[in-house]
Amino acid sequence: MRAADAIVKALEMEGIEVVFGIPGGAIIEVYDALYDSGIQHITTRHEQGATHAADGYARASGKVGVAFATSGPGATNTVTGIATAYMDSSPMVVFTGQVPTSMIGNDAFQEADITGITMPVTKHNYLVTDAKDLLHTIKEAFYIASTGRPGPVLVDLPKDVTTADIDFNYPKRVNLPGYKPKLEGHPKQIARAAELIMKAERPVILAGGGVIISNASKELVELAETIPAFVVTTLMGKGSIPETHPLSLGFAGMHGTKYANYALSESDLIIAVGCRFSDRTTGNVAMFAPNAKIIHIDVDPAEIGKNVNVDVPIVGDAKKVLAKLKKAVEYKQRREWEDKVNDWKMKHPLKYKKEGFKPQYVIERACEIMPDAIVTTEVGQNQMWAAQFFKVKYPRQFITSGGLGTMGFGFPAAMGAQVAFPEKTVIDIAGDGSFFMNIQELATCVNYEIPVKVLVLNNGYLGMVRQWQELFYRERYSATCIGCEKTGFEAIARGFGAIGMTIEKPSEVDDALREAKEIDAPVVIDFRVDYQANVFPMVPPGASLKEIIDEE
Repeated sequence: MRAADAIVKALEMEGIEVVFGIPGGAIIEVYDALYDSGIQHITTRHEQGATHAADGYARASGKVGVAFATSGPGATNTVTGIATAYMDSSPMVVFTGQVPTSMIGNDAFQEADITGITMPVTKHNYLVTDAKDLLHTIKEAFYIASTGRPGPVLVDLPKDVTTADIDFNYPKRVNLPGYKPKLEGHPKQIARAAELIMKAERPVILAGGGVIISNASKELVELAETIPAFVVTTLMGKGSIPETHPLSLGFAGMHGTKYANYALSESDLIIAVGCRFSDRTTGNVAMFAPNAKIIHIDVDPAEIGKNVNVDVPIVGDAKKVLAKLKKAVEYKQRREWEDKVNDWKMKHPLKYKKEGFKPQYVIERACEIMPDAIVTTEVGQNQMWAAQFFKVKYPRQFITSGGLGTMGFGFPAAMGAQVAFPEKTVIDIAGDGSFFMNIQELATCVNYEIPVKVLVLNNGYLGMVRQWQELFYRERYSATCIGCEKTGFEAIARGFGAIGMTIEKPSEVDDALREAKEIDAPVVIDFRVDYQANVFPMVPPGASLKEIIDEE
């Protein structure tokens, strides 16, 4: 069997239903084999769009996303998408074409050392130099990408490898002696954690993206209700508990809720699950939760103790460990703490000034009109407003680039999520600056009838940078005015064959959102919002979580 045909057959055996990519000379054999396959291929307009779409597909569905690219510039164009997936532990396998093995190292046409380039941002990668190694390499790639702490794996395919003749004998299992993720959690550590929980008077659960990845939301909520403990999430953990749940405090950190930050700061025990204590969550780490003992549950032992000192480390899968921990604890009333936190919630709600046309209002109305939609975001002010004002109801509903903070991620990620769930409404909450970075994928959406709705909060600026310039750089607005209020996103959308709308006042928002929801086609709504709107509350740089400030 031609090796290219074997690759496609292996993908079919892995249950792959869709691939995102762009063909080219070095990977043309694989595309030729794909022609006869039932696997859907979506030809994006840029390889970065392909990787973000595969990432969005993976995050929405929990399955491994797959992307194809050719050698040289095709492969290098995938790097940002791979790094985005790596930082957020998203399972993805990227297949890149490569020049023939005899030409590697000779600066051949469209040659790039993509395994070397992506080594720091992949969970693992392979350069297949012998066709005999091809099938077990693919099996390993999917296993590594999807187990333990998930992440992207790259498989580089020299052209002569894809044209070789091989026997098709796809392995049923892998043998990786050096890779054995621990999933169960040590019984003694779980018992120690339970003991700390029962002694605690001010416990708080900090739920990260690992809760979503391990499908542990049910176990998390059950543990929270059993203790009971308030639940604070990281940005990536949004959706691990319904944000309407009485124990939910929303997300913490630089632009989190005041009451979430206060609860972490004054807790005497933090039960951290599947999070990495990033700087955006902890604020000044030297002042983070000064009186709290910390239980840290994570499948990746390298994360435990990396950023904060931990009292009880538990290496294991969040779903398994939380289920065991629930059985080891009992209900204990903590009325004084509950009253205090609920008082913070009442006194410090998320708010914004209502005058003019505020971007927060658009998101509030989108949440009301499309409460069950899958929401992706770009990066910047739009991302933080979405995190604050779109109340997430279920896991995998909120998809964002948390670690790398990739502008241009949201739109192609929404495309991937929509492909995974064609029956659902999928919206991308975008800034005008971010949307431009992968706007070419409108052509992909139109071509494949992918009905993503893009809500562009158009303020004419790179908004988050402008906000920092206003607050910390004496209003010296260097290079942040990009003038998108002069750009007709409605006309651009129509030029691509999509539906476009322009909304200039709050009274028009509801009708536009309702109309967009009912349209079975890609829609771009250009909301001409106030450029002065800022994201608050905010923890200033170098400050502790308790020093969070309001707009006043």
